Amino acid sequence: MEKEIIAAIMASTSDIDMMTNDRIEALTKGHGMLNVAAICAANSIAQEVLRGTEIKLTDHNVQHLPIDDVLKKAIESAEVAGADPANAALISAALCYFAGTNAQAGVPAGNRKLGAMARIIAGVDRCGVIAIPTAKVNNRISGYAAVKALYDDVFENKITKIDGSIVPLGVGGGPLYGHGTLGEDIAFPEIARNGAAAGTKGMLKAYANVGMPPSPITAAIFGAAAILEIVHPDSEIGEKYGEFFKDNSAYVAGLGAVEAAGLPEKLHIRGTGEEYDTAHLVGDLGVILKDIGGPSVIGMMAFEEMLSAFEESLEIGAGFSGGPLQPPLGHMTADAVLAMKVLISSAGDLEVAAEKIREIKEKFWIEPELAKVATNTISRKAEQVKRGPVTKAMILATDGGLAKAVSERAKFTFDKLKEGKELDEIVHMLDDEKLNNVETACSALFSGMMGKKIDIKITNYQGCGRRRPNDFLKRYCGFDTDATVEVTVDGEKIVFDGLSQKVIPDAVVNKKRDILEAIPLAAVPVVELQLCGHTIINIIVPAAVAAAMNTKASPREIARKAVAGAYISSAIPGGIPRAEEVSKRAIKIMAEL
Repeated sequence: MEKEIIAAIMASTSDIDMMTNDRIEALTKGHGMLNVAAICAANSIAQEVLRGTEIKLTDHNVQHLPIDDVLKKAIESAEVAGADPANAALISAALCYFAGTNAQAGVPAGNRKLGAMARIIAGVDRCGVIAIPTAKVNNRISGYAAVKALYDDVFENKITKIDGSIVPLGVGGGPLYGHGTLGEDIAFPEIARNGAAAGTKGMLKAYANVGMPPSPITAAIFGAAAILEIVHPDSEIGEKYGEFFKDNSAYVAGLGAVEAAGLPEKLHIRGTGEEYDTAHLVGDLGVILKDIGGPSVIGMMAFEEMLSAFEESLEIGAGFSGGPLQPPLGHMTADAVLAMKVLISSAGDLEVAAEKIREIKEKFWIEPELAKVATNTISRKAEQVKRGPVTKAMILATDGGLAKAVSERAKFTFDKLKEGKELDEIVHMLDDEKLNNVETACSALFSGMMGKKIDIKITNYQGCGRRRPNDFLKRYCGFDTDATVEVTVDGEKIVFDGLSQKVIPDAVVNKKRDILEAIPLAAVPVVELQLCGHTIINIIVPAAVAAAMNTKASPREIARKAVAGAYISSAIPGGIPRAEEVSKRAIKIMAEL
Protein backbone atom coordinates (compact mmCIF):
# COMPACT_ATOMS: atom_id res chain seq x y z
CA MET A 1 0.00 0.00 0.00
CA GLU A 2 1.25 3.49 -0.86
CA LYS A 3 2.51 5.40 2.17
CA GLU A 4 0.25 8.35 1.31
CA ILE A 5 -2.74 6.06 1.68
CA ILE A 6 -1.43 4.74 4.99
CA ALA A 7 -0.92 8.29 6.25
CA ALA A 8 -4.43 9.30 5.18
CA ILE A 9 -6.03 6.30 6.87
CA MET A 10 -4.15 6.96 10.11
CA ALA A 11 -4.92 10.68 10.03
CA SER A 12 -8.60 10.14 9.31
CA THR A 13 -9.12 7.71 12.19
CA SER A 14 -6.72 9.09 14.80
CA ASP A 15 -9.31 11.34 16.45
CA ILE A 16 -12.85 10.02 16.47
CA ASP A 17 -14.29 13.55 16.65
CA MET A 18 -12.99 14.20 13.13
CA MET A 19 -15.26 11.48 11.69
CA THR A 20 -18.47 13.44 12.15
CA ASN A 21 -19.99 16.91 11.97
CA ASP A 22 -22.18 16.01 14.95
CA ARG A 23 -20.97 17.62 18.16
CA ILE A 24 -20.16 14.43 20.00
CA GLU A 25 -17.85 16.01 22.58
CA ALA A 26 -20.91 17.90 23.84
CA LEU A 27 -22.80 14.60 24.04
CA THR A 28 -20.35 13.32 26.66
CA LYS A 29 -21.85 15.83 29.09
CA GLY A 30 -25.45 15.45 28.04
CA HIS A 31 -25.82 18.58 25.94
CA GLY A 32 -28.71 17.98 23.59
CA MET A 33 -28.98 14.19 23.80
CA LEU A 34 -28.33 11.42 26.33
CA ASN A 35 -27.43 8.38 24.28
CA VAL A 36 -23.82 8.43 25.53
CA ALA A 37 -25.22 8.39 29.07
CA ALA A 38 -27.39 5.41 28.12
CA ILE A 39 -24.46 3.56 26.57
CA CYS A 40 -22.36 4.18 29.69
CA ALA A 41 -25.17 2.93 31.94
CA ALA A 42 -25.50 -0.17 29.74
CA ASN A 43 -21.77 -0.79 30.17
CA SER A 44 -22.22 -0.64 33.92
CA ILE A 45 -25.26 -2.92 34.04
CA ALA A 46 -23.70 -5.49 31.72
CA GLN A 47 -20.56 -5.60 33.86
CA GLU A 48 -22.60 -6.25 37.00
CA VAL A 49 -24.77 -8.96 35.46
CA LEU A 50 -21.80 -10.72 33.87
CA ARG A 51 -20.00 -10.92 37.20
CA GLY A 52 -23.04 -12.72 38.62
CA THR A 53 -24.99 -9.97 40.40
CA GLU A 54 -28.67 -10.82 40.85
CA ILE A 55 -30.84 -8.08 39.35
CA LYS A 56 -34.33 -9.40 40.12
CA LEU A 57 -36.70 -7.50 42.40
CA THR A 58 -38.08 -9.53 45.32
CA ASP A 59 -40.10 -8.75 48.44
CA HIS A 60 -37.43 -10.21 50.73
CA ASN A 61 -37.50 -8.85 54.26
CA VAL A 62 -34.18 -7.03 53.95
CA GLN A 63 -33.12 -3.40 53.67
CA HIS A 64 -31.18 -3.76 50.43
CA LEU A 65 -31.15 -6.01 47.40
CA PRO A 66 -28.25 -6.45 44.93
CA ILE A 67 -30.30 -4.52 42.33
CA ASP A 68 -30.00 -1.42 44.54
CA ASP A 69 -26.24 -1.42 43.95
CA VAL A 70 -26.64 -2.14 40.23
CA LEU A 71 -29.00 0.81 39.88
CA LYS A 72 -26.71 3.08 41.88
CA LYS A 73 -23.71 2.30 39.66
CA ALA A 74 -25.74 2.68 36.46
CA ILE A 75 -27.15 6.01 37.60
CA GLU A 76 -23.68 7.25 38.48
CA SER A 77 -22.39 6.14 35.07
CA ALA A 78 -25.16 8.04 33.30
CA GLU A 79 -24.51 11.12 35.43
CA VAL A 80 -20.82 11.08 34.53
CA ALA A 81 -21.97 11.35 30.92
CA GLY A 82 -24.08 14.41 31.68
CA ALA A 83 -27.48 12.99 32.61
CA ASP A 84 -29.17 14.84 35.44
CA PRO A 85 -30.42 12.57 38.26
CA ALA A 86 -34.00 12.30 36.97
CA ASN A 87 -32.88 11.32 33.48
CA ALA A 88 -30.22 8.99 34.88
CA ALA A 89 -32.90 7.24 36.94
CA LEU A 90 -35.15 6.69 33.91
CA ILE A 91 -32.30 5.49 31.68
CA SER A 92 -30.98 3.09 34.32
CA ALA A 93 -34.38 1.67 35.26
CA ALA A 94 -35.30 1.05 31.62
CA LEU A 95 -31.96 -0.59 30.85
CA CYS A 96 -32.21 -2.80 33.94
CA TYR A 97 -35.66 -3.84 32.76
CA PHE A 98 -34.29 -4.84 29.36
CA ALA A 99 -31.43 -6.63 31.11
CA GLY A 100 -33.96 -8.80 32.94
CA THR A 101 -35.13 -6.94 36.03
CA ASN A 102 -38.85 -7.18 36.77
CA ALA A 103 -40.76 -3.91 37.06
CA GLN A 104 -42.28 -4.62 40.46
CA ALA A 105 -42.48 -7.22 43.21
CA GLY A 106 -44.08 -7.86 46.53
CA VAL A 107 -46.79 -7.28 49.07
CA PRO A 108 -47.38 -3.94 50.81
CA ALA A 109 -44.56 -4.45 53.32
CA GLY A 110 -41.53 -5.27 51.21
CA ASN A 111 -43.06 -4.01 47.98
CA ARG A 112 -40.53 -2.76 45.48
CA LYS A 113 -40.96 -0.99 42.16
CA LEU A 114 -38.09 -0.48 39.74
CA GLY A 115 -38.93 3.10 38.78
CA ALA A 116 -39.41 4.20 42.38
CA MET A 117 -36.16 2.55 43.47
CA ALA A 118 -34.22 4.30 40.70
CA ARG A 119 -35.84 7.63 41.58
CA ILE A 120 -35.03 7.30 45.28
CA ILE A 121 -31.44 6.20 44.64
CA ALA A 122 -30.98 9.15 42.29
CA GLY A 123 -32.40 11.48 44.95
CA VAL A 124 -35.10 13.13 42.84
CA ASP A 125 -38.72 13.98 43.49
CA ARG A 126 -41.70 12.31 41.91
CA CYS A 127 -43.61 14.59 39.53
CA GLY A 128 -46.40 12.39 38.20
CA VAL A 129 -47.30 11.40 34.66
CA ILE A 130 -48.97 14.75 34.01
CA ALA A 131 -45.59 16.55 33.96
CA ILE A 132 -43.53 14.01 31.98
CA PRO A 133 -42.83 15.07 28.37
CA THR A 134 -42.67 12.82 25.37
CA ALA A 135 -39.61 12.57 23.18
CA LYS A 136 -39.23 15.43 20.72
CA VAL A 137 -40.32 14.59 17.20
CA ASN A 138 -40.25 18.10 15.74
CA ASN A 139 -42.65 19.02 18.59
CA ARG A 140 -43.53 17.27 21.85
CA ILE A 141 -46.47 16.84 24.19
CA SER A 142 -46.71 15.70 27.80
CA GLY A 143 -48.54 13.15 29.90
CA TYR A 144 -51.13 15.82 30.59
CA ALA A 145 -52.93 14.60 27.48
CA ALA A 146 -53.27 11.10 28.94
CA VAL A 147 -54.26 12.34 32.38
CA LYS A 148 -56.86 14.79 31.04
CA ALA A 149 -58.46 12.23 28.74
CA LEU A 150 -58.51 9.71 31.55
CA TYR A 151 -60.15 12.07 34.03
CA ASP A 152 -62.63 13.23 31.39
CA ASP A 153 -63.82 9.62 31.23
CA VAL A 154 -63.73 9.36 35.03
CA PHE A 155 -66.09 12.33 35.36
CA GLU A 156 -68.34 10.89 32.66
CA ASN A 157 -68.42 7.59 34.60
CA LYS A 158 -66.98 5.54 31.72
CA ILE A 159 -64.22 3.74 33.62
CA THR A 160 -65.99 1.27 35.92
CA LYS A 161 -69.48 0.16 36.94
CA ILE A 162 -68.45 0.19 40.61
CA ASP A 163 -69.84 3.15 42.57
CA GLY A 164 -67.45 3.69 45.44
CA SER A 165 -69.97 5.79 47.36
CA ILE A 166 -72.05 2.71 48.18
CA VAL A 167 -69.21 0.33 49.06
CA PRO A 168 -70.05 -0.78 52.63
CA LEU A 169 -68.01 0.01 55.71
CA GLY A 170 -65.38 -2.67 56.25
CA VAL A 171 -65.19 -3.50 52.55
CA GLY A 172 -63.46 -0.52 50.97
CA GLY A 173 -59.70 -0.39 51.56
CA GLY A 174 -59.49 -3.94 52.87
CA PRO A 175 -59.03 -7.50 51.62
CA LEU A 176 -62.77 -8.12 51.05
CA TYR A 177 -62.43 -5.62 48.21
CA GLY A 178 -58.76 -5.82 47.28
CA HIS A 179 -58.44 -9.61 47.34
CA GLY A 180 -61.99 -10.52 46.49
CA THR A 181 -64.37 -10.60 43.56
CA LEU A 182 -65.27 -6.92 43.73
CA GLY A 183 -61.68 -5.78 43.32
CA GLU A 184 -59.77 -8.48 41.46
CA ASP A 185 -62.56 -9.65 39.16
CA ILE A 186 -64.44 -6.42 38.52
CA ALA A 187 -63.07 -3.04 39.65
CA PHE A 188 -59.33 -3.35 39.12
CA PRO A 189 -59.49 -4.92 35.63
CA GLU A 190 -62.21 -2.52 34.47
CA ILE A 191 -60.40 0.55 35.72
CA ALA A 192 -57.03 -0.61 34.39
CA ARG A 193 -58.23 -1.54 30.93
CA ASN A 194 -60.69 1.27 30.32
CA GLY A 195 -58.49 3.93 31.90
CA ALA A 196 -55.41 2.93 29.94
CA ALA A 197 -57.41 2.98 26.72
CA ALA A 198 -58.72 6.46 27.50
CA GLY A 199 -55.27 7.82 28.30
CA THR A 200 -53.76 6.24 25.20
CA LYS A 201 -56.44 7.72 22.95
CA GLY A 202 -55.87 11.11 24.54
CA MET A 203 -52.15 10.93 23.77
CA LEU A 204 -52.75 9.87 20.17
CA LYS A 205 -55.18 12.73 19.63
CA ALA A 206 -52.85 15.27 21.23
CA TYR A 207 -49.94 14.10 19.08
CA ALA A 208 -51.94 14.58 15.90
CA ASN A 209 -53.47 17.90 16.93
CA VAL A 210 -50.10 19.58 17.47
CA GLY A 211 -48.81 18.43 14.09
CA MET A 212 -46.83 15.40 15.29
CA PRO A 213 -46.96 11.88 13.84
CA PRO A 214 -48.40 9.86 16.75
CA SER A 215 -46.15 7.31 18.45
CA PRO A 216 -48.40 4.35 19.30
CA ILE A 217 -45.90 2.78 21.71
CA THR A 218 -45.26 5.99 23.63
CA ALA A 219 -48.97 6.81 23.75
CA ALA A 220 -49.68 3.34 25.13
CA ILE A 221 -46.97 3.59 27.81
CA PHE A 222 -48.26 6.99 28.92
CA GLY A 223 -51.84 5.71 28.89
CA ALA A 224 -50.88 2.76 31.08
CA ALA A 225 -48.82 4.95 33.39
CA ALA A 226 -51.68 7.42 33.85
CA ILE A 227 -54.19 4.82 34.99
CA LEU A 228 -51.60 3.05 37.14
CA GLU A 229 -51.49 6.24 39.21
CA ILE A 230 -55.14 5.52 40.04
CA VAL A 231 -55.76 1.79 40.01
CA HIS A 232 -54.00 -0.62 42.36
CA PRO A 233 -50.85 -1.08 40.21
CA ASP A 234 -49.90 -4.60 41.26
CA SER A 235 -53.16 -6.28 42.23
CA GLU A 236 -53.99 -9.82 41.27
CA ILE A 237 -56.76 -10.18 38.69
CA GLY A 238 -59.56 -12.59 37.92
CA GLU A 239 -58.69 -15.74 36.03
CA LYS A 240 -60.47 -14.59 32.89
CA TYR A 241 -57.91 -11.78 32.61
CA GLY A 242 -54.73 -13.72 33.32
CA GLU A 243 -52.81 -16.21 35.40
CA PHE A 244 -52.54 -15.99 39.18
CA PHE A 245 -49.11 -14.70 40.33
CA LYS A 246 -48.11 -14.02 36.72
CA ASP A 247 -50.48 -11.35 35.41
CA ASN A 248 -51.70 -8.34 37.37
CA SER A 249 -53.50 -5.03 36.96
CA ALA A 250 -50.50 -3.50 35.19
CA TYR A 251 -50.81 -6.23 32.57
CA VAL A 252 -54.51 -5.46 32.11
CA ALA A 253 -53.64 -1.77 31.73
CA GLY A 254 -51.18 -2.86 29.07
CA LEU A 255 -53.92 -4.78 27.29
CA GLY A 256 -56.18 -1.73 27.19
CA ALA A 257 -53.39 0.55 26.00
CA VAL A 258 -52.14 -1.86 23.34
CA GLU A 259 -55.63 -2.32 21.94
CA ALA A 260 -56.30 1.43 21.87
CA ALA A 261 -52.97 2.14 20.17
CA GLY A 262 -53.34 -0.65 17.61
CA LEU A 263 -50.04 -2.24 18.59
CA PRO A 264 -49.12 -5.82 17.61
CA GLU A 265 -49.56 -8.46 20.31
CA LYS A 266 -45.88 -9.44 20.21
CA LEU A 267 -42.65 -7.53 19.67
CA HIS A 268 -39.23 -8.95 18.82
CA ILE A 269 -35.74 -7.74 19.60
CA ARG A 270 -33.95 -6.91 16.37
CA GLY A 271 -31.50 -9.58 15.30
CA THR A 272 -32.11 -12.03 18.15
CA GLY A 273 -35.82 -12.62 17.71
CA GLU A 274 -36.42 -12.51 21.47
CA GLU A 275 -40.16 -12.12 21.91
CA TYR A 276 -41.95 -9.72 24.24
CA ASP A 277 -45.65 -9.77 25.00
CA THR A 278 -46.60 -6.19 24.16
CA ALA A 279 -49.20 -5.84 26.90
CA HIS A 280 -46.74 -6.96 29.56
CA LEU A 281 -44.08 -4.62 28.14
CA VAL A 282 -46.40 -1.60 28.06
CA GLY A 283 -47.76 -2.32 31.54
CA ASP A 284 -44.28 -2.77 32.99
CA LEU A 285 -42.92 0.38 31.38
CA GLY A 286 -46.01 2.23 32.58
CA VAL A 287 -45.24 1.14 36.15
CA ILE A 288 -41.67 2.42 35.74
CA LEU A 289 -42.73 5.71 34.16
CA LYS A 290 -45.36 6.60 36.75
CA ASP A 291 -42.80 6.38 39.56
CA ILE A 292 -39.65 7.65 37.90
CA GLY A 293 -39.59 11.34 38.74
CA GLY A 294 -39.30 14.23 36.29
CA PRO A 295 -37.24 13.27 33.24
CA SER A 296 -36.72 15.89 30.55
CA VAL A 297 -37.31 15.68 26.82
CA ILE A 298 -33.80 14.36 26.14
CA GLY A 299 -34.24 11.69 28.80
CA MET A 300 -37.43 10.58 27.10
CA MET A 301 -35.66 10.60 23.73
CA ALA A 302 -33.07 8.16 25.08
CA PHE A 303 -35.91 6.05 26.51
CA GLU A 304 -37.79 5.97 23.21
CA GLU A 305 -34.61 5.12 21.30
CA MET A 306 -34.21 2.02 23.48
CA LEU A 307 -37.55 0.85 22.10
CA SER A 308 -36.18 1.06 18.58
CA ALA A 309 -34.26 -2.12 19.43
CA PHE A 310 -37.48 -3.91 18.44
CA GLU A 311 -37.81 -5.14 14.87
CA GLU A 312 -41.24 -3.50 14.72
CA SER A 313 -39.87 -0.07 15.67
CA LEU A 314 -41.21 1.65 12.54
CA GLU A 315 -44.66 0.17 13.01
CA ILE A 316 -44.89 1.13 16.69
CA GLY A 317 -43.31 4.59 16.33
CA ALA A 318 -40.22 3.96 18.43
CA GLY A 319 -37.15 6.10 17.86
CA PHE A 320 -34.75 6.27 14.93
CA SER A 321 -31.69 4.26 15.94
CA GLY A 322 -33.02 0.91 14.74
CA GLY A 323 -32.83 1.78 11.04
CA PRO A 324 -33.38 1.90 8.15
CA LEU A 325 -32.39 5.59 8.22
CA GLN A 326 -29.08 6.43 9.85
CA PRO A 327 -29.89 9.17 12.39
CA PRO A 328 -27.58 11.77 13.92
CA LEU A 329 -25.20 10.17 16.39
CA GLY A 330 -27.02 11.57 19.41
CA HIS A 331 -29.96 9.24 18.74
CA MET A 332 -28.01 5.99 18.66
CA THR A 333 -29.07 3.90 21.64
CA ALA A 334 -30.63 0.72 20.23
CA ASP A 335 -27.24 -0.95 19.64
CA ALA A 336 -26.44 -0.63 23.36
CA VAL A 337 -29.66 -2.42 24.31
CA LEU A 338 -28.97 -5.18 21.82
CA ALA A 339 -25.31 -5.58 22.80
CA MET A 340 -26.22 -5.70 26.49
CA LYS A 341 -28.91 -8.32 25.95
CA VAL A 342 -26.77 -10.56 23.73
CA LEU A 343 -23.82 -10.28 26.12
CA ILE A 344 -26.01 -11.35 29.03
CA SER A 345 -27.62 -14.24 27.13
CA SER A 346 -24.23 -15.47 25.85
CA ALA A 347 -22.45 -15.21 29.21
CA GLY A 348 -20.33 -12.31 28.02
CA ASP A 349 -19.26 -13.60 24.62
CA LEU A 350 -18.06 -10.46 22.84
CA GLU A 351 -17.73 -12.25 19.50
CA VAL A 352 -21.37 -13.37 19.56
CA ALA A 353 -22.62 -9.89 20.47
CA ALA A 354 -20.42 -8.23 17.87
CA GLU A 355 -21.58 -10.55 15.13
CA LYS A 356 -25.24 -9.85 15.95
CA ILE A 357 -24.67 -6.10 15.72
CA ARG A 358 -22.77 -6.49 12.45
CA GLU A 359 -25.57 -8.63 10.99
CA ILE A 360 -28.17 -6.07 12.01
CA LYS A 361 -26.28 -3.25 10.32
CA GLU A 362 -26.10 -5.30 7.14
CA LYS A 363 -29.78 -6.26 7.20
CA PHE A 364 -31.73 -3.27 8.47
CA TRP A 365 -29.95 -0.13 7.17
CA ILE A 366 -30.16 1.73 3.88
CA GLU A 367 -26.40 2.34 3.98
CA PRO A 368 -24.89 -0.52 6.00
CA GLU A 369 -21.32 0.70 5.53
CA LEU A 370 -22.01 4.13 7.02
CA ALA A 371 -24.22 2.66 9.73
CA LYS A 372 -21.20 0.67 10.90
CA VAL A 373 -18.94 3.71 10.82
CA ALA A 374 -21.51 5.75 12.77
CA THR A 375 -21.81 3.03 15.42
CA ASN A 376 -18.05 2.82 15.68
CA THR A 377 -17.79 6.57 16.14
CA ILE A 378 -20.34 6.88 18.95
CA SER A 379 -19.05 3.73 20.68
CA ARG A 380 -15.49 5.03 20.77
CA LYS A 381 -16.74 8.38 22.04
CA ALA A 382 -18.70 6.67 24.82
CA GLU A 383 -15.57 4.74 25.80
CA GLN A 384 -13.90 8.06 26.55
CA VAL A 385 -16.45 8.38 29.38
CA LYS A 386 -16.85 4.78 30.54
CA ARG A 387 -15.48 1.62 29.04
CA GLY A 388 -17.24 -1.71 29.28
CA PRO A 389 -18.41 -4.82 27.45
CA VAL A 390 -21.21 -3.06 25.56
CA THR A 391 -18.93 -0.55 23.85
CA LYS A 392 -16.33 -3.25 23.27
CA ALA A 393 -18.89 -5.34 21.42
CA MET A 394 -20.11 -2.38 19.37
CA ILE A 395 -16.56 -1.46 18.36
CA LEU A 396 -15.63 -5.05 17.56
CA ALA A 397 -18.72 -5.29 15.36
CA THR A 398 -17.82 -2.25 13.31
CA ASP A 399 -14.02 -1.95 13.16
CA GLY A 400 -13.94 -3.92 9.93
CA GLY A 401 -16.55 -1.71 8.33
CA LEU A 402 -14.65 1.40 9.36
CA ALA A 403 -11.38 0.07 7.96
CA LYS A 404 -13.00 -0.88 4.65
CA ALA A 405 -14.82 2.43 4.24
CA VAL A 406 -11.78 4.59 4.96
CA SER A 407 -9.25 2.55 3.01
CA GLU A 408 -11.42 2.33 -0.11
CA ARG A 409 -11.93 6.10 -0.15
CA ALA A 410 -8.23 6.70 0.40
CA LYS A 411 -7.29 4.40 -2.47
CA PHE A 412 -9.93 5.95 -4.76
CA THR A 413 -8.72 9.48 -4.00
CA PHE A 414 -5.07 8.56 -4.46
CA ASP A 415 -5.76 7.01 -7.87
CA LYS A 416 -7.88 9.93 -9.05
CA LEU A 417 -5.37 12.54 -7.92
CA LYS A 418 -2.69 10.62 -9.82
CA GLU A 419 -4.91 10.81 -12.89
CA GLY A 420 -4.99 14.59 -12.53
CA LYS A 421 -8.48 15.00 -11.08
CA GLU A 422 -9.15 17.96 -8.77
CA LEU A 423 -9.94 17.30 -5.11
CA ASP A 424 -13.41 18.86 -5.19
CA GLU A 425 -14.21 16.81 -8.28
CA ILE A 426 -13.17 13.62 -6.49
CA VAL A 427 -15.31 14.40 -3.44
CA HIS A 428 -18.23 15.16 -5.76
CA MET A 429 -17.74 11.73 -7.34
CA LEU A 430 -17.86 10.08 -3.91
CA ASP A 431 -21.08 11.91 -3.11
CA ASP A 432 -22.49 10.89 -6.49
CA GLU A 433 -21.79 7.29 -5.49
CA LYS A 434 -23.53 7.87 -2.17
CA LEU A 435 -26.56 9.25 -3.96
CA ASN A 436 -26.70 6.25 -6.27
CA ASN A 437 -26.37 3.83 -3.33
CA VAL A 438 -29.24 5.48 -1.50
CA GLU A 439 -31.45 5.48 -4.59
CA THR A 440 -30.72 1.80 -5.23
CA ALA A 441 -31.24 0.74 -1.62
CA CYS A 442 -34.50 2.67 -1.22
CA SER A 443 -35.80 1.30 -4.52
CA ALA A 444 -35.12 -2.23 -3.30
CA LEU A 445 -36.56 -1.51 0.16
CA PHE A 446 -39.88 -0.17 -1.10
CA SER A 447 -40.13 -2.76 -3.88
CA GLY A 448 -39.91 -5.47 -1.24
CA MET A 449 -42.37 -3.74 1.10
CA MET A 450 -45.00 -3.03 -1.56
CA GLY A 451 -44.57 -5.99 -3.88
CA LYS A 452 -44.12 -3.68 -6.88
CA LYS A 453 -41.28 -2.62 -9.16
CA ILE A 454 -40.17 0.72 -7.76
CA ASP A 455 -37.35 2.87 -9.05
CA ILE A 456 -36.34 6.05 -7.23
CA LYS A 457 -34.16 8.81 -8.66
CA ILE A 458 -33.23 12.09 -6.99
CA THR A 459 -32.78 14.43 -9.93
CA ASN A 460 -32.15 17.63 -7.99
CA TYR A 461 -30.58 18.09 -4.56
CA GLN A 462 -29.39 21.50 -3.39
CA GLY A 463 -29.95 24.23 -0.81
CA CYS A 464 -32.23 27.27 -0.77
CA GLY A 465 -35.54 25.54 -1.33
CA ARG A 466 -37.71 28.36 -0.04
CA ARG A 467 -35.53 30.99 1.68
CA ARG A 468 -33.71 33.89 0.08
CA PRO A 469 -30.49 32.46 -1.42
CA ASN A 470 -27.43 32.85 0.77
CA ASP A 471 -24.00 31.25 0.99
CA PHE A 472 -24.78 29.30 4.16
CA LEU A 473 -27.79 27.47 2.73
CA LYS A 474 -26.06 26.89 -0.58
CA ARG A 475 -23.16 25.22 1.22
CA TYR A 476 -25.17 23.34 3.85
CA CYS A 477 -28.28 22.07 2.12
CA GLY A 478 -29.51 19.97 5.03
CA PHE A 479 -31.36 23.03 6.36
CA ASP A 480 -33.49 24.13 3.41
CA THR A 481 -33.30 21.32 0.93
CA ASP A 482 -34.60 21.77 -2.58
CA ALA A 483 -35.09 18.22 -3.86
CA THR A 484 -36.82 16.78 -6.87
CA VAL A 485 -37.50 13.06 -6.80
CA GLU A 486 -38.76 10.86 -9.62
CA VAL A 487 -40.49 7.67 -8.47
CA THR A 488 -41.52 5.02 -10.98
CA VAL A 489 -44.02 2.44 -9.72
CA ASP A 490 -44.63 -0.47 -12.11
CA GLY A 491 -43.78 1.80 -15.02
CA GLU A 492 -45.83 4.81 -13.89
CA LYS A 493 -43.69 7.86 -13.07
CA ILE A 494 -44.49 10.33 -10.29
CA VAL A 495 -42.41 13.51 -10.05
CA PHE A 496 -42.09 15.25 -6.67
CA ASP A 497 -40.75 18.68 -7.65
CA GLY A 498 -39.82 20.75 -4.60
CA LEU A 499 -40.49 17.94 -2.12
CA SER A 500 -39.98 19.94 1.08
CA GLN A 501 -41.22 23.38 0.09
CA LYS A 502 -44.07 22.47 -2.27
CA VAL A 503 -45.24 18.85 -2.27
CA ILE A 504 -45.27 18.03 1.43
CA PRO A 505 -46.97 21.18 2.80
CA ASP A 506 -49.55 21.12 0.01
CA ALA A 507 -50.40 17.47 0.62
CA VAL A 508 -50.54 17.77 4.42
CA VAL A 509 -52.41 21.06 4.67
CA ASN A 510 -54.91 20.12 1.95
CA LYS A 511 -55.15 16.47 3.05
CA LYS A 512 -54.35 15.01 -0.37
CA ARG A 513 -54.47 11.36 0.64
CA ASP A 514 -53.15 9.91 -2.62
CA ILE A 515 -50.06 12.13 -2.49
CA LEU A 516 -49.56 11.55 1.24
CA GLU A 517 -49.44 7.80 0.64
CA ALA A 518 -46.75 8.20 -2.01
CA ILE A 519 -44.56 10.79 -0.28
CA PRO A 520 -42.55 8.25 1.81
CA LEU A 521 -41.08 6.89 -1.43
CA ALA A 522 -39.42 10.26 -1.96
CA ALA A 523 -38.99 11.39 1.64
CA VAL A 524 -36.97 8.43 2.92
CA PRO A 525 -34.06 8.74 0.47
CA VAL A 526 -33.97 12.53 0.81
CA VAL A 527 -33.89 12.36 4.62
CA GLU A 528 -31.09 9.79 4.48
CA LEU A 529 -29.07 12.37 2.56
CA GLN A 530 -30.08 15.29 4.79
CA LEU A 531 -28.85 13.50 7.91
CA CYS A 532 -25.49 12.43 6.53
CA GLY A 533 -23.47 14.88 8.62
CA HIS A 534 -23.14 12.01 11.10
CA THR A 535 -20.26 10.56 9.02
CA ILE A 536 -18.04 12.77 6.84
CA ILE A 537 -15.46 10.32 5.54
CA ASN A 538 -16.24 11.51 2.00
CA ILE A 539 -14.71 14.83 3.11
CA ILE A 540 -11.89 14.06 5.53
CA VAL A 541 -10.34 11.05 3.81
CA PRO A 542 -9.83 12.75 0.41
CA ALA A 543 -8.48 15.81 2.23
CA ALA A 544 -5.98 13.65 4.10
CA VAL A 545 -4.83 11.95 0.91
CA ALA A 546 -4.38 15.29 -0.85
CA ALA A 547 -2.33 16.64 2.05
CA ALA A 548 -0.19 13.50 2.20
CA MET A 549 0.59 13.77 -1.51
CA ASN A 550 2.39 17.07 -0.98
CA THR A 551 0.00 19.30 -2.86
CA LYS A 552 0.98 22.96 -2.85
CA ALA A 553 -2.22 23.95 -1.11
CA SER A 554 -2.32 24.58 2.65
CA PRO A 555 -4.40 22.32 4.93
CA ARG A 556 -7.01 25.08 5.13
CA GLU A 557 -7.20 25.38 1.36
CA ILE A 558 -7.43 21.60 1.02
CA ALA A 559 -10.25 21.51 3.54
CA ARG A 560 -12.21 24.21 1.77
CA LYS A 561 -11.82 22.48 -1.56
CA ALA A 562 -12.96 19.14 -0.16
CA VAL A 563 -16.07 20.69 1.38
CA ALA A 564 -16.81 22.56 -1.84
CA GLY A 565 -17.19 19.24 -3.61
CA ALA A 566 -19.31 17.65 -0.86
CA TYR A 567 -22.73 18.69 -2.09
CA ILE A 568 -24.31 15.91 0.01
CA SER A 569 -21.86 15.06 2.80
CA SER A 570 -21.55 18.69 3.86
CA ALA A 571 -25.19 18.80 4.93
CA ILE A 572 -24.37 20.72 8.12
CA PRO A 573 -21.40 22.88 9.16
CA GLY A 574 -18.20 21.43 10.59
CA GLY A 575 -16.44 19.82 7.67
CA ILE A 576 -13.84 22.53 7.06
CA PRO A 577 -12.15 22.56 10.50
CA ARG A 578 -12.24 18.77 10.68
CA ALA A 579 -10.78 18.31 7.20
CA GLU A 580 -8.12 20.88 7.99
CA GLU A 581 -7.12 19.07 11.18
CA VAL A 582 -6.99 15.72 9.41
CA SER A 583 -4.86 17.25 6.65
CA LYS A 584 -2.38 18.55 9.21
CA ARG A 585 -2.17 15.13 10.81
CA ALA A 586 -1.59 13.46 7.45
CA ILE A 587 1.34 15.78 6.78
CA LYS A 588 2.86 15.02 10.18
CA ILE A 589 2.45 11.28 9.69
CA MET A 590 4.01 11.44 6.23
CA ALA A 591 7.07 13.08 7.75
CA GLU A 592 7.66 9.87 9.73
CA LEU A 593 7.14 7.41 6.88
